[in-house]
Amino acid sequence: MALALALTGVGVASAQERGGPPVASIDQLPRDQEVSTTVIELAGWVVAANDSVGYPFAVMDKAAAQILVFDGDGRPRGAAPALFGSASGDHTAPGIAGLALREIPGRDRTTPAGRFVGGYGPSIDAGRVLWVDYDSAVSIHPTATGVPAEKRAERLASPTPDDNRVTHGCINVSPEFYERIIQPTFERGGVFYILPDEAPIAETFPEFAQSRSGKRSD
Repeated sequence: MALALALTGVGVASAQERGGPPVASIDQLPRDQEVSTTVIELAGWVVAANDSVGYPFAVMDKAAAQILVFDGDGRPRGAAPALFGSASGDHTAPGIAGLALREIPGRDRTTPAGRFVGGYGPSIDAGRVLWVDYDSAVSIHPTATGVPAEKRAERLASPTPDDNRVTHGCINVSPEFYERIIQPTFERGGVFYILPDEAPIAETFPEFAQSRSGKRSD
């Protein structure tokens, strides 16, 4: 339901409008959880402006702990809850990519905001991973049970976003969502849009913000 609402009235083309076959999608968001107007408008703008240049893309809302995934034609692939960095903030600390996870200070365990072009590549200790931003060592991967006390699977399954800030900065999704949606959609790379915690939208996505102000001044 949330995924369908995100496509209503924002210019995101349906499979029928594009003339292609229906695309199977997964909606794992809690039934009563809404998708923000900003996410809806940003997804519509990405397609209308061809900002992802034909690559699949994802829009992530840290505040709502959500990820919405679209294919290269703007057709919905999935929506799901996600885990993000435990610290609030939109920055990337200098040199953080060279630190072991245990060495990252709590204040720097942020998921940076912005537009990132990423794809699969090697990592030092986790094999081949989907990098959202290699320079800040932020990737998307399925939840793991390495630290039971963090209760990542339980946090992901909870009905609210209040407990979804727990990672060192990476984005976690359920294993099912990763295997069925994330991995096949971004096998050849994609564009990732992460909404800010604190920074203004106009600073994070200036061209999108300009398009919004232009519409509202008509």
